[in-house]
Amino acid sequence: MPHPAITPTDARQMAKIIDRPDFERWAARARSTGGCSQPVFLTGTVSHVHTGTGELLHHYSTDREPDGALPVACKTRRASRCPACAEIYRADTYQLIRAGLAGGKGIPESVSGHPAAFVTLTAPSFGPVHARRERNGGRVERCHPRRNAKPCPHGVVASCGVRHSSDDPRLGEPLCPDCYDYAGSVLFNALAPELWRRFTLALRRYLAKSAGLTQKEFRETLAVSFAKVAEYQRRGVVHFHAVIRFDGPDGPTSTPPDWANVRLLEDAVRHAAGAVSVTTPAAPGVPSRSLSWGTQVDVRTITSAGTLTQQAVAGYIAK
Repeated sequence: MPHPAITPTDARQMAKIIDRPDFERWAARARSTGGCSQPVFLTGTVSHVHTGTGELLHHYSTDREPDGALPVACKTRRASRCPACAEIYRADTYQLIRAGLAGGKGIPESVSGHPAAFVTLTAPSFGPVHARRERNGGRVERCHPRRNAKPCPHGVVASCGVRHSSDDPRLGEPLCPDCYDYAGSVLFNALAPELWRRFTLALRRYLAKSAGLTQKEFRETLAVSFAKVAEYQRRGVVHFHAVIRFDGPDGPTSTPPDWANVRLLEDAVRHAAGAVSVTTPAAPGVPSRSLSWGTQVDVRTITSAGTLTQQAVAGYIAK
């Protein structure tokens, strides 16, 4: 990809920076942010004092920094706001997830033999939206083909026979904006973390009951580890991707019991996803409502070799 041309204004600004008497210091501080495109500038002082004698050991002031401020990286996770910081976060996430599945970074390689699954929990439907679906072989299906669909109260027929391209701007848009439950989608996004918390509790309860253990006995027998990310769908609603792993009671260094297998993990996920809900708070003119996960729950076994490897999952979570 060709680099954009440098304008005369850019050249003058670059020359002005290079001609600064403190350019070396300025450049060192710029490098320390890792190329952050929107650094945070801190001002103030720091004093290190010996707790016993009160002696001043070190004093720092941003007054001695270029322009009187210390730049630090924004550390955002969003590539649209700062590609450099987002890439650092992505790379760190990949290494952490991969180590949690295959070992490394202080985690034994034996963890790769522990039952683990890649789980996707989706939001419920808030109304039909334009979608692109592919069958095996890459054949694109029609969006919403309905032969006998009747118009909605707003006169819109909830049908679309288009085979949308991947860059079609209509993807994710409601077939009828007036029918779409925007309030429900906003509330779901706001309460999704609580719904996730309840999911993890229900999953552990199901596992304990399946093994015939009390909750205390369960914690002394099996540990369940989670790593999740939230991703926005085209329709603007979040869904969760999660890695769930079984360990022994001491974590990844200990082996889970034989009864804690992948089949049980899948059963527990599907049960917990269908068992939990969260009630929204009521507001003047707006009654409370119950929100739960969508019907599409995907559970896939993670293996060291095959279609869904530990490296592939780490890469997907980190993206």
